[in-house]
Amino acid sequence: MITICFTYRDRDLKIVERALQTLKYQSDKNFDVSFIDYGSSEEYRFACEKLLNNFSFAKYYYFDTERQLWNKAKAINFALKKCINDYFFVADIDMLFRNDFIEKLNTLKSYDKAIFFKVGYLTKVESSTIKLFEDYLINHYSNDEATGMTLYPKDLVLQINGFDEFYHGWGSEDTDVHIRLKNKGNKVVFWDSEVLLIHQWHAKEYRTKNSLKPFHSNLEKINMFYCKQAVQQKKVLANVNFPFGNEPFIKEKKSDFKILVTNQKSEIDALRLGSLQINQTTELIIKEHVEFKSLKNVVKKIVGKKHKVFYTMDEVNNLLLEILIIHYRNNSYDFMNEKKQIKLIIYPINL
Repeated sequence: MITICFTYRDRDLKIVERALQTLKYQSDKNFDVSFIDYGSSEEYRFACEKLLNNFSFAKYYYFDTERQLWNKAKAINFALKKCINDYFFVADIDMLFRNDFIEKLNTLKSYDKAIFFKVGYLTKVESSTIKLFEDYLINHYSNDEATGMTLYPKDLVLQINGFDEFYHGWGSEDTDVHIRLKNKGNKVVFWDSEVLLIHQWHAKEYRTKNSLKPFHSNLEKINMFYCKQAVQQKKVLANVNFPFGNEPFIKEKKSDFKILVTNQKSEIDALRLGSLQINQTTELIIKEHVEFKSLKNVVKKIVGKKHKVFYTMDEVNNLLLEILIIHYRNNSYDFMNEKKQIKLIIYPINL
């Protein structure tokens, strides 16, 4: 039997419904779905859970991570450790599945290799139509650089400690798994004989600064270079210093103490390099310094006098998120960027 894993946050529910409908009418019913909602807002959360109730093969899980960075790897690992089947397919929620998709997977599956699949992409106009799978007009196809749609033997992925939860935001976590499986000596095969999967067009506001969720402007590039290092280092195991696949811990309601700082460089560096020790609920509030962008401070800098040095609030945003990724990725936290003020609440790990 095969488990299909979907990860989700605040996405168009019409896209979700169409994906699940194509699974509902599979010729082979020998599968189930783990649907991990990684921090949708209340509006989407309840509507999504209600929708999932219409599909008996799907189980819905909600993570209270709305004010946290998107972490697809953590969501997948949770489903992976819950999985009781031998095979685990990682899918995107914007896919349409050919009606014999599960049947094909069952003929291709192998205990010693991972298999990933070519995807056909639709235009915005074509995505708005309802057709039989074979009648859709494909705009272009993925190649072997697109590593997301993969069938794994579950035990192989567990042997390499699952997906690397360093990867926050978007990009590279799936390629990283392929690299580490190859480094371990397993085969990873690109199957492009037929098109079994179609990608529905959608906007990508959630991957920009326009998103209301926490966002780091340079994470995709960081992820890309981190992934390249897995090749250079012949890396096999991920998450060696952190447990993986854990459900987020319950948050305490009240902060035990507050730390108030400004965006002055020395203050942020002290915070960043000092590495906070979180054994109590800690609230950080970072505000723009009163002299940030002041004419007096700018003139001092120009004439070479002693002056205050600042990070922009965008830089502070990124630095704080990096602290979370490096030191506190397994803590629950709430991150709120209000442009001239950033508030971060970090909760202790309550075992």
